[in-house]
Amino acid sequence: MEESLSFTKAIFEGLNLNETNPRQLSPLVLAYIGDCAYDLIIKTKIVSEGNTQVNKMNKQASSLVKAEAQSIMIGVLEPLLTSDEEAIYKRGRNAKSYTSAKNASITDYRRATGFEALVGYLYLTEQFDRLVELVKIGLESEEMKTRKPTNRRTNEI
Repeated sequence: MEESLSFTKAIFEGLNLNETNPRQLSPLVLAYIGDCAYDLIIKTKIVSEGNTQVNKMNKQASSLVKAEAQSIMIGVLEPLLTSDEEAIYKRGRNAKSYTSAKNASITDYRRATGFEALVGYLYLTEQFDRLVELVKIGLESEEMKTRKPTNRRTNEI
């Protein structure tokens, strides 16, 4: 019986793409793909919870993928990261971005970029079990469950 390919391998092979070494990609490129991978994980989780109005699903997803929520999540996860994962996160957090945070503080935006870089790295290196493990820990954390909506610009309650 033929073994199925991983999701990323299926994409690379199916579209005849050149595989890249994630360690050679800039942290902002890792964050770019990580944003998509995290969004897919969150939307998959929401869809699995049952059929409901897409507008409600989108609001729920948006609350979990925004920079403020990602900043809280990485705060929970940071003590659990391996040294390699921490280095990837810090590269992303410290990267000089030419875009500005529209609805988040600079601190939350930078931490979220680091989180997305880590997600992108884990996705591209096919460490799916670890990626899902970290997201699950973050989503189930008390900090994520009890977070309060904040003022979009100043991060004040």
